[in-house]
Amino acid sequence: MKDTLQILFGLFGGLAIFIYGMNMMSESLQKAAGEKMKKVLALLTRNRLLGVIAGALTTAVLQSSSATTVMAIGFVSAGLMSLPQAISIIFGANIGTTMTAQIIAFKISDYIYLFVFLGFIISFVVKSEKWKNVGQTIFAFGLLFLGIETMGSVMKPLASSPIFLDLIGKVANVPVLGLCVGTLMTLVVQSSSATIAVLQNFATQAGPDGVTSIIGLAGAIPILLGDNIGTTITALLASIGQSRDAKRTAAAHCIFNISGSLILIWFVKPYAALIQLISPKGPEVEVISRQIANSHTGFNLCMTVVWTILLGLMVKIVMKLIPEGRKRASDPAEPLYLDYNIINQPAAALQLVAKEVLHCSDVVKAMIQKVAAMAKTEEKALLADIQDNETTINNLSTKITDYLAELFSSGVLTEDQATQTARIMYVLGDIERISALCKDIADSIQEKIEQKYAFTPEAMSELAKSLQVIEKMYSDTIQIMEGGEQKKAEEILKQKEQVLELDTHMRKAHMHRVATGKCSANLTAPFSKILLAIDRIGNSCVNITETVSSQINFKYFMIEEKSN
Repeated sequence: MKDTLQILFGLFGGLAIFIYGMNMMSESLQKAAGEKMKKVLALLTRNRLLGVIAGALTTAVLQSSSATTVMAIGFVSAGLMSLPQAISIIFGANIGTTMTAQIIAFKISDYIYLFVFLGFIISFVVKSEKWKNVGQTIFAFGLLFLGIETMGSVMKPLASSPIFLDLIGKVANVPVLGLCVGTLMTLVVQSSSATIAVLQNFATQAGPDGVTSIIGLAGAIPILLGDNIGTTITALLASIGQSRDAKRTAAAHCIFNISGSLILIWFVKPYAALIQLISPKGPEVEVISRQIANSHTGFNLCMTVVWTILLGLMVKIVMKLIPEGRKRASDPAEPLYLDYNIINQPAAALQLVAKEVLHCSDVVKAMIQKVAAMAKTEEKALLADIQDNETTINNLSTKITDYLAELFSSGVLTEDQATQTARIMYVLGDIERISALCKDIADSIQEKIEQKYAFTPEAMSELAKSLQVIEKMYSDTIQIMEGGEQKKAEEILKQKEQVLELDTHMRKAHMHRVATGKCSANLTAPFSKILLAIDRIGNSCVNITETVSSQINFKYFMIEEKSN
């Protein structure tokens, strides 16, 4: 009983070290990659073939096909990429995930502690953020293999247990049973890379003859196929509550892995013979880890080629499985882009944040247009729309801020990303301020209507002209935020001067009308309140322009979108 507990504790402890090392390596690789990671993600929305390549590269960096799949689901749910593009990324992710198994197949047990020590020294001594991340990556790489070594050492006694050997013999001789075992293992651990690492370690244990593996390649392949099926559960969970295209993307991931597994399960022995033929030769216990890695790569590579050719068919299948339904009206107060499932992939998460902030800016643009229309027509219905818009902006701003706070607390941001993120919150604050000022102007106009204040035609004309300048000023500000038209920054400063001139002129003209009896003195306060709000909107436009031009570039966050 004591020996059994030691084996279980050693196995789970080694697995914990492996998963921790893999997650740490993923996070450190992302930070070390920095801008290069964003360039890889930029391939995601270009075309299908590049989507496959980007999916493979992204998974190699993230060390998780599930993470890449969840990211693709988030992008397609946000409308940043089409369904075929998302599916092609998932195909590529299945290739990228085989990199972990290939790395594990290397025999570096003699150098594990060297990696741990070297990584620790680099991350502990150097001050450069980039080199600290490199050091942490090396340290995590050592931990990953330390976990593997721990699992391997505690599994050795199992090779001499008759009961265990008999149990493994049944699994190895019944492929369907192996498939179920692999699926169950990945469902529990939620990482196919981890379960494949366990499989590789287990397979390297020698049988009674001391030369052959206790399970053999033909026995390991069904478990490997089950691991591929089990990893699809993460994608299915991530698609819950998402758009139909997101659910279709998750379904495509399931179809990819399940279809290939159900076909290959009938040809395990011929496939094992092929892998043995193209893999390194030697005693089975010494080469089977590489054979399992090659089996994994070969399976996913072949299935990717087949399904990439049949991409149109895959799209039709998932469209049939999840047909179009009645579209529900979306809640304007709910974010269009934010997705908490990809909070640990900052390059992707920040793109969604940037899109959400630009969405807020568009809502505020509509508010300014409604305020200008209300000043002309005095239509009461517009006030309700403006109030609803302001409530929407307040809710969206709160949710964006909460999302960014979660992003900060996750610890995945690089120093540059953290700085840029703090500044985007500053821009968001000005957008929210403009929204509140629009409501203030609308309330003042409503008060004028209800109290039957009679502004002179000259005052209303000048007010309309001032609002027109503000509308143009804010429109130019949005263009600068979107990453282009930087020359408009000078125009905005000129427009601000024009607003100030109009403000001064309108105040003087109003006082002159009061003095000559053309306008009542009790209109001074409401009129001044409108002018003050217009002036403050102009100030916020200048603030946004200066911040975007000199301190933050929204294009930094954005990934170029392509339609093909």
